[in-house]
Amino acid sequence: MTITRNIGFLLLAIYLILLGITGLAAVAIPSVVMAVLALISGIFILLGR
Repeated sequence: MTITRNIGFLLLAIYLILLGITGLAAVAIPSVVMAVLALISGIFILLGR
């Protein structure tokens, strides 16, 4: 299995994993952190990095 070199998709994957963990285990991750992570990953995907 290879890990993608595109930082946008890597950040998106981290965001989705954290979102899934918070939904399943009721772990409290501040919404500001999740919003910033989503924003940064979206910007990097649009830039193609």
